[in-house]
Amino acid sequence: MTKNESLQKAWPLYEATHGHVPNSTRQAYAWAVSQGILKLPPIDPLDVGAEQMAQALRAEIKTDQYGRKYRVNHAVRATKAGVQYTFWGVLGFAEHGHMERSFSQRREQVVGDCTQLKTDVDVYNDLSQRPKIQCVLDFTEDVAEREALSMLRSSRHKKVA
Repeated sequence: MTKNESLQKAWPLYEATHGHVPNSTRQAYAWAVSQGILKLPPIDPLDVGAEQMAQALRAEIKTDQYGRKYRVNHAVRATKAGVQYTFWGVLGFAEHGHMERSFSQRREQVVGDCTQLKTDVDVYNDLSQRPKIQCVLDFTEDVAEREALSMLRSSRHKKVA
């Protein structure tokens, strides 16, 4: 059984035992360890540190001269000899090809998330007797609203400063 399969097997056991109430994976994992279903993983300090660095890189935001907040660091996933690596580049310094691949991979993630969201909503709607949940996937107006709000906040900030 793979690691994911073990984790996927533990979750419904926890969930059923605790009344099908949404809960945290931390609590579910601790319960599964206490029940002997899962074991605590060995810790590699370099893996922990690298993951913390990746989270910090993902979270680094700066503001440009026009008040637009942007991500500084951009990742590209690549597989070499069957091992997946993530290579980070800094916006404004990374090669064009790196940035192009990074943006393309992020767009694919969004498309994948939207496809799965629509499937999940469709299945829920088919299973439920409740009012149907609408799943609107055209984000044009949402993006325009957020850009306008960002620009409004930026102009207010400049007046105060």
